[in-house]
Amino acid sequence: MRQSPLVVVANRLPVDDSVAPDGAFEWRRSPGGLVSALHPLLRNTPAAWVGWAGGTGPAPHLPDVDGVRMHTVALTGDDLRDHYEGFANATLWPLYHDAVEQPEYHRRWWEAYQRVNQRFAEAAAEAAEPGATVWVQDYHLQLVPGLLRELRPDLRIGFFLHVPFPPPELFMQLPRRTELLRGMLGADLIGFQRAQAAHNFAQLVAKVLGLPATDRRINVGERVVRVGAFPVSIDTAEMAALAARPEVADRARRLRQDLGDPERVVLSVDRMDYTKGIEQRLKAYRELLASGDVKVRDTVLIQVAVPSRDRVAQYQILRDRVEHQVGRINGEFGRVGEPAIHYLSQPFDRAELVALYRTADVMAVTPLRDGMNLVAKEYVAARVDDTGALLLSEFAGAAAELEQAYLVNPHDLDGLKQGLLAALRATPEDVAARMRAMRGHLLRDDIHAWARSYLTALDETGSLLRRIGTTD
Repeated sequence: MRQSPLVVVANRLPVDDSVAPDGAFEWRRSPGGLVSALHPLLRNTPAAWVGWAGGTGPAPHLPDVDGVRMHTVALTGDDLRDHYEGFANATLWPLYHDAVEQPEYHRRWWEAYQRVNQRFAEAAAEAAEPGATVWVQDYHLQLVPGLLRELRPDLRIGFFLHVPFPPPELFMQLPRRTELLRGMLGADLIGFQRAQAAHNFAQLVAKVLGLPATDRRINVGERVVRVGAFPVSIDTAEMAALAARPEVADRARRLRQDLGDPERVVLSVDRMDYTKGIEQRLKAYRELLASGDVKVRDTVLIQVAVPSRDRVAQYQILRDRVEHQVGRINGEFGRVGEPAIHYLSQPFDRAELVALYRTADVMAVTPLRDGMNLVAKEYVAARVDDTGALLLSEFAGAAAELEQAYLVNPHDLDGLKQGLLAALRATPEDVAARMRAMRGHLLRDDIHAWARSYLTALDETGSLLRRIGTTD
């Protein structure tokens, strides 16, 4: 097996389950998310990606994609049920998102989580060349840094958590809290989206493990583990270039015509997930229609809800509730040829998604809790003419950076309604001033700045940075 100087370890490989007509695999680019963040960094560099290819059974052999070597990790049906659907997404995910849904705890889920993390650690150890940097991603693999350090003490190990990290009183509920903390502490650098998450982690390490800890440094025996906030971003220039393409602009104009040329288009693009606040947003929109503050003939809402974790019961129930809610609103307020809500439960290719961004006068991103939310940043980057209003939840990590958005508390329906009306009724001058400020921030703090910031902190010699070209 060829080895690499930079190895990314993530739950999923960044490729589509199907192949292109020419037989090549392609990067899987969903709205926001890990792949969108890392793709610009890794393409055409001597890197490897360790992950699950989807499905169960033996691990398939995959070709290189954009020069990145794909190392597949096999999952059995039991692994998928108990590790991915169970401990990762029915225990950790809801707990880390402020227990929006009640977390579940089962011992066999924890056993599967340990087993799968060991498998990922062994695959990473095999893929990494001597002295390599291994960058472990997210809550599915919190034990990997510690396991990998036992296997390969020569490696530089980074861990980055893309989701929120909960306050101590929530994390303390976990029956296996000690093991999870020790697993993360196998890293040389632990990165979070926000400084509050780093603070929560340091508090827990001191409380549960009794280790000397600050928000920046934790002493683990003779090792020092550094901790910090590294807000993830997007390839702003790439998004702006795509949005400026004539064919994308033409598609945006046709979309608006297909919608009946309304005065205002409101767009939401989410994974189907109970943390995204879709039900609260739809309820607020229904009340605005009922009060007459929003009229169907003037304003249309496009709700894109990309299917997610369809095998998990909570997500099946959520999808049914959302679709019932959309049907009720359209039945109550829509007319022939004029639905109040255009509901789309399907993924979109990159160009179509950007055309939707360009179509929308208001982008409503109102999760109940979110580590960052790259959709908000993508929308801002796509508004190349400085138009468009961003309605943004205070509880999305992006709110700390995009301060000029119309910020709302999605738990407060009246506040959510007022925020949406403010965005809909804003003057062009106010919208442009806010958008210019947000675009200026994203041009400075893009995906390349994020990669430089994190890898500079992790790569003390700078040798890796020189090899992958992030020091410019």
